[in-house]
Amino acid sequence: MRIREYSDAIPKPMVPIGEKPILWHVMKYYAHFGHKDFILCTGYKGDVIKEYFAKNGSVNGVEKILPAKHDLSDWNITVVDTCRKATVGQRLKAVQPWLKNDEMFLANYTDALTDLHFPEYFDYFSKRKKIASFLCVRPSQQFHVVSTTGDMVQEIARVDQSNTWMNGGFFIFRREFFDYLNEDEDLVETPFQRLIQSEELVAYKYRGFWVAMDTFKERQRLEDVLATGNAPWELWKRKLTAASDSGEHA
Repeated sequence: MRIREYSDAIPKPMVPIGEKPILWHVMKYYAHFGHKDFILCTGYKGDVIKEYFAKNGSVNGVEKILPAKHDLSDWNITVVDTCRKATVGQRLKAVQPWLKNDEMFLANYTDALTDLHFPEYFDYFSKRKKIASFLCVRPSQQFHVVSTTGDMVQEIARVDQSNTWMNGGFFIFRREFFDYLNEDEDLVETPFQRLIQSEELVAYKYRGFWVAMDTFKERQRLEDVLATGNAPWELWKRKLTAASDSGEHA
């Protein structure tokens, strides 16, 4: 609803940033680091996503996509209709069979962009031997957070000056994650609570560039950044000489 001028016609992942949908930018980010096998969990107006890529047949009702028209022919894309009203958790559960025997897999809300050096995050998670992790970021919106005692205000501060962190929507899971997720559950509320109780959920704090596209204003911000010709998330356009030093682990 907050980006309704687009969502009436296309699904949110297809809202354009420049000439490409934000979905493409997220996928290009992962592909830059060698992750080129994608499972797209579609629902609302999923046909728009299918039509964006060139089709290459169908297997058991699941669309296999070859994006040759977009010069991304080394990507392996599977589009699965996971129901219009399904939660994120239900969508992940629905595509579990397509993960086959992979020990770990990545998941993403596809509505945020970052300049995070992903291998550093991936290596950190791999060494921790935990089951699940998410990118933990500072809020990109500007608002004030308030601390009160009863109805008396004790403190008020801009969110970027507080110690507020949030889920950044870039996940890494081990296959055992599905043992914590039931078919009728969303991703965060119940499964994550189980993981917390088992001490299996890791937050990877990152203070670098991260912006979510939840509103028209945020989309315009990303458009303006892209127009400079030096968009931080377009890591594939510049030589990466070293891992980012702006990470903070927890």
